[in-house]
Amino acid sequence: MKERDNRNDLQNNSNVKVWTVNESNYFSRVDKFLRKMLKNVPLSAIYKFLRTGKVKINGKKVKDPSTKLNIGDVIELIEESLDNYSREYLELKPVKMDLDIIYEDELIIAINKPAGVSVHPGKNVNKPSIIEGLIHYGKENGFEPFLVHRLDKETSGVLIVAKDRSVARELSEIISSRNVEKIYNALVFGKVQKVTINTPIDGQDAVSHIIPIEYFRVKLNGISVELSFLEVEIETGRKHQIRKHLSSINCPIVGDKDYGNFRLNREFSKNFGLKRHFLHCKQMKFVFNGRNYNILAQLPKDLTTVIKYLNAESGKD
Repeated sequence: MKERDNRNDLQNNSNVKVWTVNESNYFSRVDKFLRKMLKNVPLSAIYKFLRTGKVKINGKKVKDPSTKLNIGDVIELIEESLDNYSREYLELKPVKMDLDIIYEDELIIAINKPAGVSVHPGKNVNKPSIIEGLIHYGKENGFEPFLVHRLDKETSGVLIVAKDRSVARELSEIISSRNVEKIYNALVFGKVQKVTINTPIDGQDAVSHIIPIEYFRVKLNGISVELSFLEVEIETGRKHQIRKHLSSINCPIVGDKDYGNFRLNREFSKNFGLKRHFLHCKQMKFVFNGRNYNILAQLPKDLTTVIKYLNAESGKD
């Protein structure tokens, strides 16, 4: 009785928020759970709550954003008034969209995500997002979509979505573990040899296996430049992992505005018409619910056109 009274006292305190993890609100990681519960709080503030010890799970402080949750866990946010936060939150609305569906069964749907479209609505984004298109498709076909991983706005390729929350829970665990093959294609400046990059990202393990497929040499503004077309398999899925890893070995992805070479990007775009970074999720392979999934997404036209031009420029055609 005393424990229950204490919990009621916490819930009545304006500087403490308490939630119990259940089937309807479950997310596998504490940061994802808090993002869902605190829709009006910026993500940067949520990570600060964790970093400064203001989040407890079952009475113990946690600071790792990737801390796993279980049904029945009690989450507390302490010593923080949420009245200070008023981030605008837009409810997701169904939007009819021409989705490139590459696989579908009763558990999941996979699309070949186009470049230039965000997976989820964000700041200063006026264009409908992929999840809004999936919500519309789900309403027409009797399911509710749940994202289990993401791709950057300018990255194309395989995007897998669960058709209910329980499937999303299990798939999220698989995808965040090392029990899935995630293979990308990338075009980078420089000549890259076969290498494994394991430089940590944001203090977390990150492993990328780089395999060169083809080399090119072209002239950009009169200067001879080498390029490498790569296959990249990642064991982990840190934010911007491939882009950061390739930049760390001085071979940034062509067109990458954040970690790339501005001068070379500008000249390459002028010569070859590429309007985004050259990164594509080619394949995801995993076992789920007793089935072997091998989802493939063809390289889109804008990227195949670049490869064709590079072959011609390099005298390979």
